Amino acid sequence: MADVMSTAVSGLLAFRRGLDTTSQNIANAATAGYSRQRVELATRPAQAYGSGWIGSGVQVSTVARVYDSFLAAQVRGSASSVGRYDTMATEAERLDNVLGDSKTGLSAAFQKLVNAFQEVANDPSSVTSRQALLSQAGVFTGQLQGYDSRMRGFAAEVNDRLRAGAAEVTSLADSLAKLNTQIRDAYGRTGQPPNDLLDQRDRLVDQLSSHVDVSVVAQQDGSANVYVGTGQPLVVGSTATQFTVTPDRFDATRLNVAIQGVGGPIDISAQVTGGSLGGLLEYREQVLDPARDALGKVAAGVVAIVNGQHSQGITLTGAMGGPLFSLGSPTVLAGAGNAGNASVTASIANANALSGHDYILEYTGSWQLRAATGGATVALSGTGTSADPLTAEGLSIVVANTPLPGDRFRIEPTRDLVAGLELVIDDPADIAAASPVRTAADGANSGTGRISPPAVTNAANAALRSSVTIEFTSATTYSVNGAGSFTYTPGAPIAMNGWSASIDGAPATGDRFSIADNTSGTGDNSNLLAILGALDAPALAGGTASIAEAATQLTSRIGMQTSQAQSNREAFTVVHDQDLAAQQSVSGVNLDEEAANLIMLQQAFQAASQLIAVAQSMFDSLLAATRN
Repeated sequence: MADVMSTAVSGLLAFRRGLDTTSQNIANAATAGYSRQRVELATRPAQAYGSGWIGSGVQVSTVARVYDSFLAAQVRGSASSVGRYDTMATEAERLDNVLGDSKTGLSAAFQKLVNAFQEVANDPSSVTSRQALLSQAGVFTGQLQGYDSRMRGFAAEVNDRLRAGAAEVTSLADSLAKLNTQIRDAYGRTGQPPNDLLDQRDRLVDQLSSHVDVSVVAQQDGSANVYVGTGQPLVVGSTATQFTVTPDRFDATRLNVAIQGVGGPIDISAQVTGGSLGGLLEYREQVLDPARDALGKVAAGVVAIVNGQHSQGITLTGAMGGPLFSLGSPTVLAGAGNAGNASVTASIANANALSGHDYILEYTGSWQLRAATGGATVALSGTGTSADPLTAEGLSIVVANTPLPGDRFRIEPTRDLVAGLELVIDDPADIAAASPVRTAADGANSGTGRISPPAVTNAANAALRSSVTIEFTSATTYSVNGAGSFTYTPGAPIAMNGWSASIDGAPATGDRFSIADNTSGTGDNSNLLAILGALDAPALAGGTASIAEAATQLTSRIGMQTSQAQSNREAFTVVHDQDLAAQQSVSGVNLDEEAANLIMLQQAFQAASQLIAVAQSMFDSLLAATRN
């Protein structure tokens, strides 16, 4: 029945709930993740009278969170991006500090080695300079192995952080599943939203978004399903999926992120792109692994150039030079699901042709090679036997035993080369500074012909150091050791016995030139000059980059990746702050607004109290009238 008393009481109760809610907002003004609440009021059903409908007061329909799911999703998205780029920037900065330092970095280490070769070239007979070269070569190998060790350590840290991050995601997922159960039960009991539980769930989802990119789908029963990556279910209702790590199918020491399926872990690394875990995976794939590959490529180039030319010179004792460095071998990893018994080995056939990429070798009835990243097909020739190996982009690949269709192998041509990098000589006299042969023009020559220093083309030729005399029988012809008549072309190479030289100018008839054993070449620096020239020439990446340029490209690329990640981190931090501000403008507690609400509700409460007093007075008057 509509009357003043019941209407006043309904207002008193409603305004009290409003005061309680405002008090809760004020008390939680500084509570992280708290969404301000608002009492939603509705009129009570009116009563019909002959003269019309009379209202019967007010009632609280619900206490609602002031919440915008779109703004919340924006906050989570930008938080995921901040987590991704912060991880990328932090890890890339560490790698950049290792390789890019102007005093201890890769370019500086290589330049010091070149300087040591130059010192011996300046004084090839100096034992002191030779010993300094060996010492610097040892320092160079030690520095490269130090870089490799640090990067292996970084890779191990990625594994550890992936493992810890997966455990944290699983813990958050379990908590979300439990909250889903509590929220669903609370809705079922009262039909009203349990705001504090909803806030708790949102805080957990926000924490989750810093580890991995997430999407949330609300359900009609009040629960929320949470998906990670590109739609992999993490929490469905009250069930949480375990987020874990799993060994890579080729390399058991390399961990990937996965969700636990019925048949075991399902690798979802390719689908995880946000948060700290996405940043770690991206850093490893786009920064760390390419850096290790590029470092190995630089080492392979140095060893191929130095060893190749050094073996074409002679030592202080007159012996032919040998390798100055040793190097590791390409790594071949068999796929975990291979059904055949084939084994694969790889070696470097041409350091100049190495791409620095990793490959997947797959048997499909015949062998197919493709890039590990991107999957582009790589041209492959040969049959795979030791006599006719498979060859591609500087690699030689030999297959033993029998493969079955679907068998796959991952080939990492340069990643582990530095682990086997060592200096293999320790005697300064064994440095092959001189050429095994020398050229000379006869002192009685009357023409203007000049002969170049010889270049060794085959140090294994048994006749390499045999004496050869070239005599011009006319201005346009010459004989060799008195035999033959060869047409003279100025500057054209004359090659025999494993050496090559050229004569230019205008020799006169009877002019003679000799190529002989360099028996007194202790002061000769021609082979070291050839090493220095080869190191400075474009000998890598198909003849497009020198060793120094390749080292600079490596450090520059890491520097640019670091700078880009830092810029992205700063940009998304600003975006995230803006998203948070937008969300707080809706869901955050404004103390000025709450103070105004408090005054309004207090006045309304007092007014309702006065109505009760009026109703009491009316009732007393009525009683008094009936007594009379």
